[in-house]
This record gives sequence, structure tokens and C-alpha cells, in this order.
Amino acid sequence: MRRNLPFIIAFALAVLAALAMTMFTVDQRRFAIVFQLGEIKEVISEPGLNWKWPLIQNVREFDKRILTYDTLEPERFITAEKKPVLVDAFVKWRIVDVRQYYISVQGDETRAHQRLSQTVNAGLREEFGKRSVHEAISGERGKIMDEVRAKADADARAIGVQIVDVRLKRVDFPQEVSESVYERMKTERKRVANELRSTGAAEAEKTRADADRQREIIVAEAYRDAERLKGEGDAKAASVYAAAFGQSPEFYAFYRSLEAYRASFRSRSDVLVIEPDSEFFKYLKSARGGK
Repeated sequence: MRRNLPFIIAFALAVLAALAMTMFTVDQRRFAIVFQLGEIKEVISEPGLNWKWPLIQNVREFDKRILTYDTLEPERFITAEKKPVLVDAFVKWRIVDVRQYYISVQGDETRAHQRLSQTVNAGLREEFGKRSVHEAISGERGKIMDEVRAKADADARAIGVQIVDVRLKRVDFPQEVSESVYERMKTERKRVANELRSTGAAEAEKTRADADRQREIIVAEAYRDAERLKGEGDAKAASVYAAAFGQSPEFYAFYRSLEAYRASFRSRSDVLVIEPDSEFFKYLKSARGGK
């Protein structure tokens, strides 16, 4: 028994090795194709444990997730205005028919990228060629991406691939065109700024003239009202004086004379040269008994 133990162990190891060569697992993120003598025998798209014949069958796996193809350098396209633009884009894609994918590009991701690059570039060239610079950069950018995605997806189905999305990262002018465009934009902005300044100055002058006119009107109306009120006050004062004079002319004359005396002799240094018999001293004489 002990003499046969090495043979038993070797046989058990051989059985384990054979079992290991017949079993394989497929991850949920992968497809698997079983080849038998170089030909496709089976396509496995569900995850789990699977079996194959050792030595005559082999397994190759492919990514089931969404992949990205990004252009290395911006592509140059011509718009409907015959102006060049630089376009930087990327593509989101995934394998939907792994059998067709392997038959078309031998499962080579680089070859798939070359095919997708040709399809997407052709679609972008066509879409940019139908639009102006403004439409391509801002006006219809979303529509361009949708149109290119639909066309590229229709072509990519032939190799078992679905185009999930096409995105434009950047749409810009070449350096030689950008400088002239920026200069033209700068000139245009200066023109608009000068127009706004002129319009603002004209509006300011108009506002100042209107304010001056309103000020003159207000001052004139105020002067008119003041003169009217002054006239009314003078008329009322004259009426009061006339009424008072009518009630007692002698007292009114006496009161006016006192006011005249007060105004004439405000200071001791005041000098008044007048005849002694003048009417000015009428009430002073009366106060001394007529002397």
C-alpha cells in the first residue's frame, strides 16, 4: 500500500489538474467565447461556472461594460461657410453582439477604435459641412451630436457594437483663424461700446436740459406765487390801514407821526435839519400846549 501511495497522489493531482482545465468562471462584467480548434463553439453572456474540454477548447473573454474612445488630437473640419474648425470629441460604446464583434475585428479593441473613428469622423464632417460656425459652436451643437450618434450606431451594429453616445468636448478655430476672429470681435465690441457711450451722453444731456427747464419753471412759478402773496399781503395791509384811518383819522395821523419820530431819532448822533414850524413837529407842539 505504501509502495502505491506516490502513484495515487500523482493520479489525484492529475485528476485535479484535468478538472481545473475543464472549469472556468465568467464574470458578470464579461462575455466569453468558447473556441474549439479555432472555431467559435459557444458564446456565454451570463455569469457563473462553466465547463470546457481541455486541450481542444479554449476560452476568450471580452468586456461587457461601456468603453470610451477618445481622439488623440482635434480633427479639422470645414463648415458651410468654408471656415475651418477644430473638433475634439469622444465616443461611448459597448459590445452587444460578441460573436459578430469577434468575426468583424477579431476581438481587437484597437481595430474597433479605428472603425469607430472612421465612422464618427465621417458623420462629423458631414454635419459640420451643413452648418455655419455659429450653429456648429452653439446653436445646434446638441443636434450635431444626436445626428452623428445615430449614424455611427447604425454603422457600428455591423461589427456587433452599440454607440451609446457621441460628445463634442471642444469646438474651436485654428490659431490663424482665432486671431482674426478675436480682432473682429474686439472691434465690434468697441463699436458697440462707443454707440452706448454716445447714447448715454445724449440721454444725459437730455436729462440735464429737462431738469434745467423744470427748475426754471419751478422758480418762475414760485416767484409768481410769492409776488401774488406779497401783493395780497400789501393789499390787505393797505385795507387794514385804510379801515383804521377811516375809524380814527386823527389817531392814525398821530400814530404815523410817532413812527416817523422813532425812525428819525434812532441814535443820539442823528441830525435832522428842518424848520421849527414844519408839520413834522405838529404833535410835539400839541404836547407842549400848542407852543
